[in-house]
Amino acid sequence: MARAVVGRRVVAAAAYGGGGIGVLSVAALGLLLTEARLARRTVGRPEGTAPVADGRYGAAFGRAEGPGALRLGFLGDSTAAGLGVRRADETPGAVLASALAAIAERPVDLVNVAETGACSDRLRDQVDQLLDGDGPPPDACVIMVGANDVTHRVPPSRSVGHLAEAVRRLRAAGAGVVVGTCPDLGTIQPVHQPLRWVARRLSRQLAAAQTIAVVSLGARTVSLGQLLGPEFQANPREMFGPDRYHPSATGYATAAMAVLPTLCAVLGLWPDDEVPDTSRGEGILPVAAAAAAAAGEGGTEVAAAGPPGRRGPWVLLRHRRRRRLPEPLAPDGPQPEPGSAHTGGGAD
Repeated sequence: MARAVVGRRVVAAAAYGGGGIGVLSVAALGLLLTEARLARRTVGRPEGTAPVADGRYGAAFGRAEGPGALRLGFLGDSTAAGLGVRRADETPGAVLASALAAIAERPVDLVNVAETGACSDRLRDQVDQLLDGDGPPPDACVIMVGANDVTHRVPPSRSVGHLAEAVRRLRAAGAGVVVGTCPDLGTIQPVHQPLRWVARRLSRQLAAAQTIAVVSLGARTVSLGQLLGPEFQANPREMFGPDRYHPSATGYATAAMAVLPTLCAVLGLWPDDEVPDTSRGEGILPVAAAAAAAAGEGGTEVAAAGPPGRRGPWVLLRHRRRRRLPEPLAPDGPQPEPGSAHTGGGAD
């Protein structure tokens, strides 16, 4: 099936239980455009570039007679790259690589190809870098993308089509894939009503569409938007970085804690046979219903659980309990030169 057709069907299904923005009046549209311009002026420009955290974590766990190092790939935009923090060990990729090494008691090689300013159409080149570079294919990959697609008004059908293609290629290479869905842009401080409502709505719809697009391909999703939303709104100075747009080290650690259990389950490091707790809203649902529910409640994992039905594949929706992350490990081996960083195509 053509990518555009898949994208259109995904976006149509993502409206399940949610609906669309609706037709805006000329006056309302003008107000939104004015709010958007004010927000862009208020949001600070990112300082510097994301630190490079590539390298081996947990080398002390390496044993000649034991299994080799796990290879972890990171793809996406500035959030995946870790823009907004100054130290490599504060980036989400480094936090997860460090935690994986401690849990698996194996070294973890982190390869981060995420780009600041990237929309979903950049995932094709990032997958090329990851699969065509030195070393074996990754054992697992984390993708965080979507915010720039919303702010650059990329049609959701096109956005999810690119994401689905990237997931398909990574799965074909043997990698487990976890997608951290589109964050909630309504939490950004300089964004005021009614633009805040529109940004939240668009973010949530894209997150639902991303889930529908990738679970049938064998990936799992973890919703980040509403997980981070309340915490970011309650503690904006702690959770946001200096530009008031990108997360701080604490914000990235919060996102990593949400992704870690699902990533461990993908790698067989975490129990994956727990009975769904219906009292917590867990259970097996049609994919469209689960995607809409997950987009509205952060920290929710969605994974395939059965064959397609009338509303698409059946999936398991659950709320994995976040656990305390191990103390971060410094990457071992040669370090990048000072000033090296993920750059890419912009400053978003």
